Amino acid sequence: MKVRLGIGLGDSPAGELSAQVDRLEELGIDSLWLSEVVTGPQVEPFTGLAWAAARTRRLKVGTGVAVLPGRHPVLVAKQLASLAALAPRRVLPVFGLQPARSRERAFFPVPGPRGEVLDEAFALVRRLLTEPTVTFRGRFFQIEDAGVGTLPATPLDLWLGGSAPADLRRVGRLADGWLGSFLTPAQAADAVAAIRRAADEAGREVEPDHFGMSLPVPDGEPDEALVRALHARNPGADPRSVVPSGWAEARELVERYVDAGISKFVVRPGGVPASFDRWLDDFAERLRPLQT
Repeated sequence: MKVRLGIGLGDSPAGELSAQVDRLEELGIDSLWLSEVVTGPQVEPFTGLAWAAARTRRLKVGTGVAVLPGRHPVLVAKQLASLAALAPRRVLPVFGLQPARSRERAFFPVPGPRGEVLDEAFALVRRLLTEPTVTFRGRFFQIEDAGVGTLPATPLDLWLGGSAPADLRRVGRLADGWLGSFLTPAQAADAVAAIRRAADEAGREVEPDHFGMSLPVPDGEPDEALVRALHARNPGADPRSVVPSGWAEARELVERYVDAGISKFVVRPGGVPASFDRWLDDFAERLRPLQT
């Protein structure tokens, strides 16, 4: 099982992306992950992925996560096919059901129940990335002989986020991998088991090293905003079992996640670090040696 650790940029403003990307490439970091935040200073994820891929030659780029319901699947497939052509084997798409910020959900209008729209859109994106032309007549989307041009030479792995029971069943039924967040190692182990059960029921397999976790690492103690976000997503969890305080605790937590079946990590600042460069140097020194 290959353990890999990439970097999420947290609340970093879009104007800082170029310097951050250059530093990630210089340090040989595995991957960069951009989240979907419309009303904050962060770069829009697909725009940021294209910019980061263009500035680098080795860095992999991913969404962690991008909202799919509310985007037309043909346009999403075209974006991914374009990125895959420009940066072969370096594009890592992860999709989710809805924005983390509830007030942003209105920006992604859907033509029906959000979960059902996600199921249909996700299946259609996969077909468009693997078939030259697609005719599809579903409940929410209808297309006739649509194609997105040159298809990826190596099929893209399409991952999903979310940790509700329905989310985990959807991963097993449809996706190539899973990216969770704000779960304890024990909860992560239960999620991996639930995904595998759903995959077995669907006659599918999710590869053993395609289970990931987003991990915030503060400079010191987690601030109130981070603890509130944790309690909103996982009300009963002890913050110290999900959000480490410093790099020694982060290393121990990563090791516990690996024991639980998690092997891909998106490590991000827990808040705004005093110096992103120093935070990144600490990551490279303290956590990156855990890669296999």
